[in-house]
Amino acid sequence: MRRLLGFFLFALALAAVPLRAQEGGVWVQIEAQPSLREAEERARLYAQRLPDVAGFSIGSGWYAIVLGPYTRATAEDVLASYRAAAEIPRDSFIALPGALGRQFWPVGASARAAAPIDLDPGEAVEAETPAAQPAPPDETPREARASEAQLTRAEREELQIALQWAGHYRGAIDAAFGRGTRGAMADWQRAAGYEPTGVLTTRQRAELLAQYNAVLEGLDLRMVTDDRAGIRMALPTGVVSFDRYEFPFAHYEATGEVPEARVLLISQPGDRDTLAGLYEIMQTLEIVPLDGPRERDAQSFTLEGRDDRIVSVTQAALEDGTVKGFTLVWPAGDEERRRRLLEEMRESFARLDGAALSPGDGSNAVQDIDLVAGLAVRQPVRARSGFYVDGQGAVLTTTEAVAGCTRVTLDDGYEAQVAARDDALGVALLRPEARLAPMQVAEFATRPPRLKSEVAVAGYSFGGRLPAPTLTFGQLEELTGLAGEDDLNRLSLDSRPGDTGGPVFDAAGAVVGLLLPRAEDAARRLPDDVRFAARADALRAVIEGAGLVPGTAAPQSAPVPPEDLTTRARGMTVLVNCWD
Repeated sequence: MRRLLGFFLFALALAAVPLRAQEGGVWVQIEAQPSLREAEERARLYAQRLPDVAGFSIGSGWYAIVLGPYTRATAEDVLASYRAAAEIPRDSFIALPGALGRQFWPVGASARAAAPIDLDPGEAVEAETPAAQPAPPDETPREARASEAQLTRAEREELQIALQWAGHYRGAIDAAFGRGTRGAMADWQRAAGYEPTGVLTTRQRAELLAQYNAVLEGLDLRMVTDDRAGIRMALPTGVVSFDRYEFPFAHYEATGEVPEARVLLISQPGDRDTLAGLYEIMQTLEIVPLDGPRERDAQSFTLEGRDDRIVSVTQAALEDGTVKGFTLVWPAGDEERRRRLLEEMRESFARLDGAALSPGDGSNAVQDIDLVAGLAVRQPVRARSGFYVDGQGAVLTTTEAVAGCTRVTLDDGYEAQVAARDDALGVALLRPEARLAPMQVAEFATRPPRLKSEVAVAGYSFGGRLPAPTLTFGQLEELTGLAGEDDLNRLSLDSRPGDTGGPVFDAAGAVVGLLLPRAEDAARRLPDDVRFAARADALRAVIEGAGLVPGTAAPQSAPVPPEDLTTRARGMTVLVNCWD
C-alpha cells in the first residue's frame, strides 16, 4: 500500500514534467517509502543484488528507490527483464529525472550526473551481481581502536545518536562504548556489508554520520547572526530567508523549497509579565495549532502545536531583562527532518548581549485587526451569540452554533462543553469548564408578548469584531411558526448570522425568546426580514431539564429606557465561538 501511494505521489509530479526532461536518461522506479530510514534500508537491500541502485526524495515526505540512469530503450528492457525475473515489484515504472528531488543514496555519490547506461537487450538480468561480500576494511581493528581513542566525548555521543537513529542502538547516550554500543556497531557493519568487528573504522564512522546527516542535505544549515534581534543560531538558509522585522519578531519566510517552512526569532525587552503575555498571544496565532503539549514556568515556556498541515514549536525564555527565543514551523509528515533540524537549532541558539528588538521595529507594516506582528490570528469556524441563564455561567445558544466544533469558547476564550440540547427546538445549553460570574442573568417573561409589539435582539452581529453586542429592533408578527409550531414566535427583524442564539427582549426587558438561524428552504425563499425565535416557555423547559432554575421576570408593562435595556443586554449576551 505504501509503495502504491508513493506511485501516485510520483505520478502527480511526473505529469507536470515536460517531455524534454527525458534528455539525459531516465530511471526505473521500483519502490517508494514514507521515511528516509526505511528508504535507506530498502535501497541497501536492493543494492546487494542489483546494480545501479539510487535513491531520491520525491516530495510530500516520500523517498523513491530507482535504478539507472538508462537510455529510454535500456530502461524499457530493464523494466521488462527484472519484472519477468521477479527481481522488482510488478508496479515498477519508468520515471523521468525532472520528478526526482535530492539524492539520499548512495551517500557521497552523484547518480544524477552519471551518463545514461545503454545495455544490449536482455543484458540487465544476465548482468545481475552476486550477493555482496564484506567490503575490505580501511583500517585494521587495532588501527580502528587507536583512531577511536582520539574521539571527543561529543563525537562519541554523536556516534551513539547516529546508531540509535539507524535502529541499531537502544541504550543511553553516554559516550561509553560498552557491550550495547559495540553490538550496535556490529549490527550496523553487518547491514552495510562490512565485517562485523564491533569497532568502526574512520571510513565507517564517516559513512554512518553521512547517512545520519543526509536528512539535512539541501537545508543549507548555517550559523546566522541577527545583530538587531540579538540572536545567533543555525538556520536552514536553503529553505528560509530574512523577510522583515515586526516587533517582537524577526521573520524568516519560506523560499519555496519547503513551502510551509517558517522561522521567527523572538526578541524583546521585558519581564515575567511580558513572557506570560507572549505565551498567551502565541496560542492565538494560526502558526501554533491547538493540539500539542505546552510547558511553562516563571522564566520560560515551550509551545508545540500540530495539525494535518504543519508542526510548530516555539520556545522563549527571560534572561537579563530580555525575552528571546524562536519558532520553527514545518510541514506535517516530514517528521524526521523536522526533528533533526529542531535539535540543531536548539543546540546552536545563543543570545547576543545588549541587543533586542524595540516596539518601533516594523511600525510601518500593514495594520490589520486579524494580524499580530504580521502573523494571522486564528479565526473560529463560526461566531454566534448566546446568553447567560444561571449565576455560574451556563449559556443558552443554538445547536447550529456548536455543530461540528472540536472546541467551543465563550467571550475571551473560556472553554465550554455542551451540557444539554434539544435538537427539535434547535437549542443547546453550554457549561463553562471554569465557573464564571455573569454580570446579568436572563429573566424570562411569564406571559407571551403582545402581537405587533416591539422586540429587540442582542447579539454579536459582526462576529466579535465589536467589543460588545449590538441591539437590533424589530416586531413580533406571530406567536407561532408558519406551520403553527407552538414553541416558536415569528419576528420581523433584519438580523445577521452573528446574532443567532442571542436573547430576544420585549419592551420591558424580559427575555421572550432565543433567535434561531434563518430557515433554509430550497423550494421557497422567505422575505428577508422573516426570522423565528424559540419561545420563552420552551427555553425554560430546556433549562429545567438540565437541572437548573431559570430566572423569572417580574410582571411589568412599562417599557424600560433604551440605556437600561442596552446595559441588561450587554451583561448577559455572550460571544460563542466554534473552532475546528
